[in-house]
Amino acid sequence: MSPRNLALLITLAALWGASFLFIRIGVTEFGVAPLMALRVGIGALFLIGLSLTRLPAAELATQLRRHAWPLFVVGALNSGAPFCLFAFAELTLSAGVTSVINATAPLWGALVAYLWLKDALTLPRAIGLAIGFAGVVALVWDQIAHAHGSASAGATALAALAALGATLLYGIAVNFAKRRLTGVDPIVNATGSMIGSSILLLPFAVATWPAAAVSAHAWGALLALGLACTGVAYFIYFYLIAHVGPARAITVTFVIPVFGLLWGALFLGERVTFAMLEGCAIILIGTALATGAIKRIPGMRPRGDAAC
Repeated sequence: MSPRNLALLITLAALWGASFLFIRIGVTEFGVAPLMALRVGIGALFLIGLSLTRLPAAELATQLRRHAWPLFVVGALNSGAPFCLFAFAELTLSAGVTSVINATAPLWGALVAYLWLKDALTLPRAIGLAIGFAGVVALVWDQIAHAHGSASAGATALAALAALGATLLYGIAVNFAKRRLTGVDPIVNATGSMIGSSILLLPFAVATWPAAAVSAHAWGALLALGLACTGVAYFIYFYLIAHVGPARAITVTFVIPVFGLLWGALFLGERVTFAMLEGCAIILIGTALATGAIKRIPGMRPRGDAAC
């Protein structure tokens, strides 16, 4: 990977890591559905403009109509619903912890691919799944143990389940897209799914719009979330897919928790404990094995060698 593309990868991780910071700032004033509806709406407008620089308007409209239903489903599973679940989780969990749980998305993707698409699950990948989810249990258990009172412990557990539900939806979405949207231009995929999630969340946003005036601080967090962490981040992501390939582009998953913890500590004063770092490391090692980034476990010989 060239220095330029590596710099873009780190920038992308920084932007997506910052999304948890801006959600944490904005959700208390906007509420879950309004904040996420505005986020995907801003992202959709940005991506429509970007798409029109690459495709004629008529061709873009044709492709969006042709794949309208699967794009809507991907928008619901990959943006609308998980974004809301993460926002709900951050009413209780810190931005840093939520960003670490976000790293489990490839674990769910590998598990769903095995159960649904019958994708091969080698022994190292199976071990990776077990390690990754063990890291989640350790991280969540630490958060519950440090919660004050049974009500707080229950709220912490519910928030963690919501965040894990979001990453499960990511895993389902990526496999659904693999089945139904293979061959579709990635920028059309991103634009259509963002439009779909905007349509999905609009009525919920209207129904739960905040009664009190929203501060300029929260509006600033929203704009950063919609423009930088959604629009610009998607542009960088698809640029990397085109220039370094999807396998390398998805390695951004391993860097996002670093920035999520860093931004939370710097700007929100969140405490980063050894247990959080330990859980993060376990999750990332499991993810690397489950996704094939690490293909062999040191000391474990292939089956053919063992048979010989």
